Amino acid sequence: MVAPLAAPHEKTLGSYLRPYWRSLAVGGVFLVLTNVVDKSIPWILQRAIDALVAHELGAVRDYALVVLGLAAVMWVVRIQSRVHVFNVGRDVEFDLRNEIIDKVHQLGPSFFRRMPTGEIMSRATNDLGQLRLLVGFGALNVVNSLLAYVGAIALMVAISPRLTAMALLPYPLFILVARGFGKALYDRSRDAQAALGTLADRAQENLAGVRVVRAFGLEPQQKERFEEANQGAIRANMRLVVTRGFMWPALMLIGSLGTLIVLFQGGRMILADELTVGQFAAFNAYLATLVWPTLAFGYMLSVVQRGRASFERVREILDAEPDIADPVEPVPMRGTGAVRVSGLEVERGGQPVLRDVSLEVPAGSSLAIVGGIGSGKSTLAATLPRLLPAPPATIFVDDQPVEALALRELRQTVAYAQQEPFLFSTSIERNISFGLGNDEPRPDELRRRVRAAAEEACILEEIDNMPAGLDTLVGERGVQLSGGQKQRIALARALLNAPRVLVLDDPLSAVDAKTESRILEALDRAGEGRTLILVTHRVAAAERMDQVVVLEAGRVIERGTHRELIEAGGPYARMAKRQALEAELSTL
Repeated sequence: MVAPLAAPHEKTLGSYLRPYWRSLAVGGVFLVLTNVVDKSIPWILQRAIDALVAHELGAVRDYALVVLGLAAVMWVVRIQSRVHVFNVGRDVEFDLRNEIIDKVHQLGPSFFRRMPTGEIMSRATNDLGQLRLLVGFGALNVVNSLLAYVGAIALMVAISPRLTAMALLPYPLFILVARGFGKALYDRSRDAQAALGTLADRAQENLAGVRVVRAFGLEPQQKERFEEANQGAIRANMRLVVTRGFMWPALMLIGSLGTLIVLFQGGRMILADELTVGQFAAFNAYLATLVWPTLAFGYMLSVVQRGRASFERVREILDAEPDIADPVEPVPMRGTGAVRVSGLEVERGGQPVLRDVSLEVPAGSSLAIVGGIGSGKSTLAATLPRLLPAPPATIFVDDQPVEALALRELRQTVAYAQQEPFLFSTSIERNISFGLGNDEPRPDELRRRVRAAAEEACILEEIDNMPAGLDTLVGERGVQLSGGQKQRIALARALLNAPRVLVLDDPLSAVDAKTESRILEALDRAGEGRTLILVTHRVAAAERMDQVVVLEAGRVIERGTHRELIEAGGPYARMAKRQALEAELSTL
């Protein structure tokens, strides 16, 4: 029995900070030391001024030297606090970026229908940048501000509780106003990040489809669509900027009221001999240390709210449930590559795609899956290595249900070459060896295996005739290569790991007759010693297989050998006759 899948774990931001608690603790200690030194300077200033009033110049000189020493100490501990805390922000960003890429590799088609590529890129770049700012710069300044408030207010109370109470009178109003701005900043930060995601998606879409846009002469329309997204991003960000613009003067005004009160009331207390000049100077110095935290409160509020909004957007990726996941306790692979499908039913968007499909491919034999457009051929092929979800106990490899097998092991055993081969913008060798992952051998062994796979796919001779051979760069999505060359390089990539089962999804689509002949030769060689399942609409390829299954509207309507189906005179025979006639007409 297959163990149930584990429920997704929704992490909080604190869980990403936990591995770095030592660095945060060290940074916190340095922050405390920074504030202790910082608050010591006004205390010494008080005594220096009182000594100056009493004409004790020697004491004033000594106090000045102590202040210089404390300033040097504060310079060191301040830098250390920032090094330890800021680096945690970058470490958390690094961890989240890796987790996003791992998660994206697990998610299935249903997720990518909801969230386009550009939106994912925006969350993996813009939003993670805001999170780094929150965890590093934001966390440090929030803690530093709290320490500054606690330390300064305690020392102000020690000088004059009454003057302290009067200086802090405006602060309740300050907190209320800041709270109102905080909610507005959160909402508008989320809107701004979403608008940037839309803009990134529009840009990515146009770059990927630039040749289609040019072919249809749609540059003005696409420019207009991009400009619309651009204006939307500007409007969303301007709303955020306007909110911040109103917030700063409002908070500065409220914070400055305390300074005015101290100047008025403190002056009266000096005249009444309730304060010394030194105490008044120290009190103002402590109040001045609250100016930056007070003025920066608005900015920090913006950083925190924008970081919160960004984390919520990133969590939409991290908390998404994959269509397909590894079993908790996978069963080890065994056998030689027999494939069996029993009563397979697949729906997409509420519509049935495959209906009660059953077939069997003995180990080492070959099967052609034939059918028209929309018959469900590609869906059936993609379910075999679990690239698409399927009901349990409907697909078996060597009599083991595929949902009980580890995904990586299953997909190394059942290699899948898709209908439209995707090549990375790198060399031919790197594209063929991509499937090795972290198991890549030494360079000389790698080159030998790549050449062997390329020869098996009937592409090695053409590669050797290229100026740089296997080091030839294929360009964006293989733009430097022909359709047939891309098909065979993708086939070589699938063959490199020597899979027991090879599933090829219509490798003859959109190729000429000469290329078709080369690929058919490659298929004959690829099928030697392994189970081969070929999805095709061409009878010329299907007749080379041991068995043929014909699909129509998601159902198996015919099965047998090529000869048996031709003699039966059914849909397959009519398809063969039509393609033979088309071949004759093309030679005229």
